[in-house]
Amino acid sequence: MTKRVEFFFDFGSPTSYLAATQLPRIAAECGAELAWRPMLLGGVFKATGNSSPVTVPAKGRWMTDDIARFAKRYGVPFAFNPAFPINTLTLMRGATGLQMRQPEHFAAYVDAVYRGLWQQRLNLGDTAVLEAFLVDNGFDPAAFTALVADPEVKARLVATTEEAVSRGVFGAPSCFVGDALFFGQDRLDFVREALA
Repeated sequence: MTKRVEFFFDFGSPTSYLAATQLPRIAAECGAELAWRPMLLGGVFKATGNSSPVTVPAKGRWMTDDIARFAKRYGVPFAFNPAFPINTLTLMRGATGLQMRQPEHFAAYVDAVYRGLWQQRLNLGDTAVLEAFLVDNGFDPAAFTALVADPEVKARLVATTEEAVSRGVFGAPSCFVGDALFFGQDRLDFVREALA
């Protein structure tokens, strides 16, 4: 049986970005498949009664510092996005749609969006900014607009979000190894142990 880690993520979560920089290597070193599971964090929050840590000012300040510490530890660039929190509905539909319809472009899209949000500090929730960003990264804005409007794509994102909640997810990033849930990018050592 192939070892597998499921990664439930939303681009709007800076800690999901950090996890995304580490999980491919962890999965490869453990001989495991990494299954990317785009979900809508706002939907998870609504269903579970949870909210972003930044809604508690002291926790938000602490978390900003903690993310910077982890980025330094991982050796990855990170710049907090001044537009945070960003509405990621279109971005997450894009991830879902590419995974469904053009899987060969999924990884490039994920990498580009994470870089755009958490390195270049772009407000990808702004339609004009997103359109220019898509062009700059080799994506056709018209094709993208059609993709994110596809009812099957919309339904898949809703279904994945509902599945995540039904399995106990309350935030992002959330990883599953089998039935074991690991929440937060600071729990990746436990993900590695579970895969080993």
